[in-house]
Amino acid sequence: MQTTSNVLMIRPANFGYNPETAVNNAFQQLSNEDCTNTKAVHEFDNYVQLLRQNGVNVHVMQDTPEPYTPDSIFPNNWFSTHEGGTLVLYPMFAGNRRLERKPEVIDYIKKEFDVKRVVDLTKWEAKSLFLEGTGSMVLDRDSNLVYACASPRTDETVLEEFCDEMDCDYFLFRASDENDQPIYHTNVMMCVGSKFVLACIDAIKDINERENFIGLVEEVDKELIEISLEQMGNFAGNMLELKNDKGESLLIMSARARMVLDDSQITRLSSYCRILAPDVSTIEINGGGSVRCMIAEIFV
Repeated sequence: MQTTSNVLMIRPANFGYNPETAVNNAFQQLSNEDCTNTKAVHEFDNYVQLLRQNGVNVHVMQDTPEPYTPDSIFPNNWFSTHEGGTLVLYPMFAGNRRLERKPEVIDYIKKEFDVKRVVDLTKWEAKSLFLEGTGSMVLDRDSNLVYACASPRTDETVLEEFCDEMDCDYFLFRASDENDQPIYHTNVMMCVGSKFVLACIDAIKDINERENFIGLVEEVDKELIEISLEQMGNFAGNMLELKNDKGESLLIMSARARMVLDDSQITRLSSYCRILAPDVSTIEINGGGSVRCMIAEIFV
């Protein structure tokens, strides 16, 4: 099952620019705006309201001021859930992001959902090897396939263990932006839906890897919808398909991403899903992540 109508989101307490993650996240920008957390909370609340109004079951947990976790709004990086009752915990690059694995959040997941086993990959932090959840990996759950862009936050050794535990295959490739900076998270350059794959093919510079990527999409019989490097830089790759309580497919993208897509791309995407596009500009600028990063899908 590729999509779900159940998600968990973390309402921030101390959202802001995180210097620990900025060292390899080219999407982050240090803004001079005041009241960053207040603006982020406003964007978060509006986003949750939009999802709920459109039939998505949103579990919201309020973050705590201590310990200090400026990126807690992006929970999909530190845990994921899977059919059959598996909860996976991931090794995180930044020290202050490891603090996001707060016991009350993990306890809530175990209490509210049918968790039968926990796969704990956090041991790899001791060896400085990382795999940041469904940021590092974009899952084609229907095809049992993982797409992963190699980066300081996405290590193949940890990826192999994840795939062994989940009994799936992976395709690891290299990708970079317009300035030849490595893409820090796979989910900023691509999205896998039920019937389509949206991706910035131009970011994959090696021609063989690019052809293999396209071949994999063709093999799973999904339409490939390409975006440009410029569109990727405006978070057009950071999308997520959900379904609502009526079984309708929804495609979540930010207002910024929606603005940079052309009519043809919107038409093709709209043939598969109804688009929802909340404004999360403060979160995008300071956090270097967008709407997909804010959602942890619940499949257990």
